[in-house]
Amino acid sequence: MGQYDQIPGKVIKASVTGQNQFMVETENKCFLAITVISDHIIRLRYSNDGHFEADFSYAVSSRFAPVPPEIDYQDQSNNIMIRTRAMVMNVIKSDGHVIFTDLEGMIICRDEQGYHWEENRQYGGSIVKMSKVVQEGEHYYGMGDKTTHLNLRGRRVTNWAMDTYGFKKEEDPIYKSIPFYTAIQNDLGYGIFFDNTFKSYFDFGSERRTVTSFWAEGGEMNYYFIYGPSLLDVTRRYTMLTGTPELPPVWALGYQQSKWSYYPEKKVRDVAARMREHDIPCDAIYLDIDYMDGYRCFTWDSEKFPDPEGMIRDLAVQGFKTVVIIDPGIKADPDYGVFREGLEENHFCRRADGPLLKGNVWPGDCCFPDFTSPRTRKWWSGLFQGLIEKQGVRGIWNDMNEPALLETEGKTFPEDVRHDFDGNPCSHRKAHNIYGMQMARATYKGVKKYLNGLRPLVISRAAYAGTQRYASSWTGDNIATWEHLWIANMQCQRLSITGFSFVGSDVGGFIDHPTPELYIRWMQLAVFHPFFRTHSSGDHGEQEPWSFGSHALETVRKYIRLRYQLLPYLYTAFYQYVKEYTPIIRPLSMCDQSDADTLYRVDEFQCGDHLLVCPVLEPNVKSRYVYLPKGKWYNFWTQEMMEGGNEIVADAPLEQIPIYVKEGAVIPMGEVIRYFGEKKQEQLTLNVYYGTAETVSWLYEDAGDGYDYEKGIYNLKKFTTQSTGGKFRLSLKTNGHFETEYTTYKIVICGLPFTPSVVRINEKERLLGPEDIMEGVLILEVDKSVFISLEVE
Repeated sequence: MGQYDQIPGKVIKASVTGQNQFMVETENKCFLAITVISDHIIRLRYSNDGHFEADFSYAVSSRFAPVPPEIDYQDQSNNIMIRTRAMVMNVIKSDGHVIFTDLEGMIICRDEQGYHWEENRQYGGSIVKMSKVVQEGEHYYGMGDKTTHLNLRGRRVTNWAMDTYGFKKEEDPIYKSIPFYTAIQNDLGYGIFFDNTFKSYFDFGSERRTVTSFWAEGGEMNYYFIYGPSLLDVTRRYTMLTGTPELPPVWALGYQQSKWSYYPEKKVRDVAARMREHDIPCDAIYLDIDYMDGYRCFTWDSEKFPDPEGMIRDLAVQGFKTVVIIDPGIKADPDYGVFREGLEENHFCRRADGPLLKGNVWPGDCCFPDFTSPRTRKWWSGLFQGLIEKQGVRGIWNDMNEPALLETEGKTFPEDVRHDFDGNPCSHRKAHNIYGMQMARATYKGVKKYLNGLRPLVISRAAYAGTQRYASSWTGDNIATWEHLWIANMQCQRLSITGFSFVGSDVGGFIDHPTPELYIRWMQLAVFHPFFRTHSSGDHGEQEPWSFGSHALETVRKYIRLRYQLLPYLYTAFYQYVKEYTPIIRPLSMCDQSDADTLYRVDEFQCGDHLLVCPVLEPNVKSRYVYLPKGKWYNFWTQEMMEGGNEIVADAPLEQIPIYVKEGAVIPMGEVIRYFGEKKQEQLTLNVYYGTAETVSWLYEDAGDGYDYEKGIYNLKKFTTQSTGGKFRLSLKTNGHFETEYTTYKIVICGLPFTPSVVRINEKERLLGPEDIMEGVLILEVDKSVFISLEVE
């Protein structure tokens, strides 16, 4: 505790204040409001004087509807006990400390000093603080895009969104501010979401190795305790609380090519033509700030792009969607219509005493919309009509929205800038971390409106908790180094833990120029990241797939094609993220938290339910160590089966990274295409991997764009594999009415421990020919419309 810290003191009163709500009062007039949201989530809000702020959150989803808890509340002599069907919370009367246990009394998490506060004499209000005991063997994960080791034990981090060009390993803070972490000790997983938008800090045993703490420079001590006990369920419940996006258009999961900047129009057309000439699958071309007239948002440079509608239309014929950048800074130019309108309608941020906020960014002096105002968000959404509805742009990329200023101390708005904060007026100290989120929100609303029934793609650099509802993201201005390849792997896993799955990095690095080897290895990793885009600064050379020689081109093309073949699997994983709240990529600690070895592994990760990926993150590598979680795994390339629960040496020549498939899995794969919707898919391949335990795999299908799926026009297919004795069975159950293009399944069964003599399809025996078995792999084609089950013995 600091010299000026104040503490709640003894509990003097406790009461029931509403359904699932309780209030605790202490001798020092501190109040604790407890809301039991579900059996696994409890919210705690502290007030130093009995006055609570308006209960408002940008982070919590309006669609959050948990199962009501079952509560046993008891005001006992030494403590106040609140028991649900999953956990117990005790408030100790002697000091107000809080202890969470499981139903057997095992401690999940307990206060050290607990809540305490310090008067903020500079700004008013309080610096609010919380400290917890670090349990023996405890590990910490999460916190958004931090550039450090995946396991946060022994580290301190800051939440304050910053434009951090060329950030380094361990540099903090950078672009995103997501105040949520997960923890595990004794196989008990939990999470804490500190929903406070002020600048905040988290210390995971750095200052004192037995204490973890978090604090903010203003606002309330308002946090959600989320119990698992599995780490996967902790993330699922946090994601349920803060929301998921709608399903993206499938093309947004394809490969995307970007650069600062592709111009003039001829250059854009040349890049598109060469993509098709080299037979490289690609779905989107990006235009950075140089497409604009003097960097004025929502305009075009008529010399560089004399006919944007015609160019966008021609690109669409070739299968390319056009995505353009939009920054928050609006050039302060009285001859610029957007500026005049924003000024006349009072949409721009102002300083405390009333003058307009002006800051220097790409166009020079700019004003900035107050995206925390509903009226301003509506205005901003309407500005996209020209780009989207008239000119045919299909996606919008929001940059510089931390918010970032150039050549300014602090690199962002002054602290005295005022914001509406949806009717809760405040300074920039409170609004800073959600500024980018609310810009993305307004952009999303506009893009969706003017796409007239198609699904939007919005990308945002800055984010607070819940931004995933509106936008995808990338990890910012990285560097073409091996260290940054490692950082990209950490960041995307960490963001997935914190509810933000639709993320990726600038493939190859934004700053400097990668070697062919680094570019290949980065591409091999990025194939398994949901957002898949090469983006680079033109100052450092070309970074298209053909820019690194013929060997690199061949290898990169192979992996981009693999990405497109895996689209049915990845789109299904995205569906599970949206509907089941499961992260698309998952650290090994989520695969088997009872295995202590997985808690320390950081390179390997799981993609979807059944793929294990181990990228190569160092140069000159021919092989590398890989840890396989418990169970049996198949080498994706060779179909060799191996036992998990140990470390193996995996071949990793430049043309290959280690990929493994869980036993019993069914991996759906499509045909090679150059862009989504290029041609009719005649057949879907089901790669089936023999396993002894019953295993379920899923396949989600719909039109890939539009909203017919909301009317029930989709398929959700459940594949089950099981083995009994000398038999192996694959069965399919379909829910839905979507009519797919393909008419047959190509079923490829790997790893059968016996030579099949009989195959039954829908209980009818089918003769096997020599063409059905190749190198021990059984290959069958069946009619999709009638297939229900397949049995091999």
